[in-house]
This record gives sequence, structure tokens and C-alpha cells, in this order.
Amino acid sequence: MTDELLVVRAQLGERAALAELVARWRVPVWRYVQRMLDADRADDVSQEIWLAVVRGLPRLREPGRFTPWLFAIARRSVVDRLRMEYAREQETLVREELRVEDPGEAVVARAELVGALTSLPVMEREILVLHYLEDLSVQDCAQICQVPVGTVKSRLNRARRLLREHLNGKGYRS
Repeated sequence: MTDELLVVRAQLGERAALAELVARWRVPVWRYVQRMLDADRADDVSQEIWLAVVRGLPRLREPGRFTPWLFAIARRSVVDRLRMEYAREQETLVREELRVEDPGEAVVARAELVGALTSLPVMEREILVLHYLEDLSVQDCAQICQVPVGTVKSRLNRARRLLREHLNGKGYRS
């Protein structure tokens, strides 16, 4: 049974169809979130995503576009979590009266803790994860990230280059 048919059936109130959609997409969504954040936060954010899916599914007008719609929700949830955590970190820094001359350095330092993928800037990492690890087309990535197809292609190119440079710096040769 296709995702499109399951979406239509779920929109008509069939709980088994919704359960099948969740069963099919639970792991890919969790994997995407885990790669964008980390395993500790992936469970919470994934739950938020599925709540948003259940609430928004009746309003999905194009059931055939379920996958990009689902990953767009996942992306928004990840971005919201990152914004919330960044704001919390900024509040803590202000309270402690610490001055960070370049806030980008703090983001980069934190990204290095979660592995090779997170050595990439968030936008490049996101495109790389969606395209290569979630097997979404360039067009779907563009729709999810709300950017032109050309931007997706340039981010993919930059992400590959940065990842290659990072791995070369660690002693791996291409």
C-alpha cells in the first residue's frame, strides 16, 4: 500500500492507516533528527513531530507529497529546538556576564562534539542528510528547506567539499 493511499485513509479516520504511516516513517524521521541534533534529543523532538503530523494530517491537500511534508515538519521542529537551545544558552551567557566575541565559534565548537557530520554548517549538513541519508530528491530537499533547487545543489557541493576537507584533516585521503 502506498503512502498516498495510507494518508487518504488516515484522513478519513482509519487508525490502522495512521499506525502504518507512523510505523513506516518513525525510524527515518528519528534518524534525520538524530543526525541533526543527537540521540538524546531525537526522542523528544520526534514525539513533537508526530504530534504535529497527527494534528496536521487532515489539512494535507496533496497526499502524494507526504514525504516532503513530513520532513518539512521535522525540519521546523529541529530548527525550533536549536533556536530554543541557542536562546537558552544566550540567556545563560548574559546572566554569567560572559562575552563571546563570535557566537559562530560557540556553535562550531558544539557541532564538533557530535561527530563528522556535525562538522558541517547546519544548512549544508541538513541538505546532505536529507539528500544522501534520507534519499530525498534535490527537488524534495528544495521544497522542504524552502530554497531554490540551485541553492540545494550549491549546498550539496559545499557540504561534500567541507566533509572531504574535514576527513582529509583527520588523515583520510580521497
